[in-house]
Amino acid sequence: MATRRPPETESTERNAPSVEAAFQAAPEEMVAQILDGELHLSPRPARPHTNAASRLGILIGGPFWLGTGGPGGWVILYEPELHLGPRPDKLVPDLAGWRRERLPDAAGGEETPAYYDLAPDWVCEVLSERTRHLDKGPKLRLYAREGVRHLWHVDPLARTLDVFRLEGRHWLLVESFAAEQRVRAEPFEAIEFELALLWSS
Repeated sequence: MATRRPPETESTERNAPSVEAAFQAAPEEMVAQILDGELHLSPRPARPHTNAASRLGILIGGPFWLGTGGPGGWVILYEPELHLGPRPDKLVPDLAGWRRERLPDAAGGEETPAYYDLAPDWVCEVLSERTRHLDKGPKLRLYAREGVRHLWHVDPLARTLDVFRLEGRHWLLVESFAAEQRVRAEPFEAIEFELALLWSS
């Protein structure tokens, strides 16, 4: 079950109809998100961003989603649309993962909505100059509010990976990796991979 905020801090405020309408009308070439009731539009990611996210999805998805060379037990999705909280906030992480027992029917059926309203167990944001202020600001706080346990920040230009764990309501930086280091990081410490693979062309 998804972790929720205590009832005394639960807001009943909803997104303004004009914001919801603008979200629905966002051009397909833009990434639309609603954070704290405010619409944010970002261009589709640049090549270093897309390359790093796609490669990380393969490295993690094979062993943890498909069970190829790893333990399985996860559902790993690329750019899922998340509707979290009562407004709801609408977020699009670069990658998100749920332990399979929490999301047994990830594919859903014809009547299943396109979005997910169950907070992931892990999210990964690939940082760029255009989205860094959101990834390190409101999205960080909203993920903590919803009880996401693990968060990774990948910076393809600086060639770094920062690994965070939620402790109470605050993020703890657990490990930082850079350049060509080998990575074994929670919650996927069952495997090791070369960070340099994320930067390869």
